[in-house]
Amino acid sequence: MSEKQTAWVLADARALPEVFLKVLKAKELLASGEANSAAEAARCAGISRSAFYKYKDAVFPYNEEAEGRLLTLHFLLQDRPGVLSSLLSAFAEAGANILTVNQNIPDSGTASVSVSARVDRLDMTMDLFLQTLADLKGVLKITSAAAGQNITKDNPRK
Repeated sequence: MSEKQTAWVLADARALPEVFLKVLKAKELLASGEANSAAEAARCAGISRSAFYKYKDAVFPYNEEAEGRLLTLHFLLQDRPGVLSSLLSAFAEAGANILTVNQNIPDSGTASVSVSARVDRLDMTMDLFLQTLADLKGVLKITSAAAGQNITKDNPRK
């Protein structure tokens, strides 16, 4: 994996360095309004402001309630005009709210794209949504980030 790619992990908080837990506490203090600034939140959590800023965009609490409402999929797309646009449009048309899109530079005629979205307001079943995405022209492969499960059959000529 290159330095530019993001790899997410879910870890038991007891296995993490203390600074990560303190960053989470500082973020909680800011979100609740108990702290009025990042400096105050960091001080109350027992870390430096620089440590807070260093890790704040990389450490997030796991929210079991939101687990079923968020979906992250990895796509292998043909590198052709309009493929990514039609994929993103399919998310919107189904009622999914896209949170993040990460596309790598295309290589050998394909592009790797990850999409995270809220799917609690889909206008269709999850199975139909995934099938709709798989049927889009230029979508070669879909993998679920949660299970590492291949959703589509590899089809390099699609």
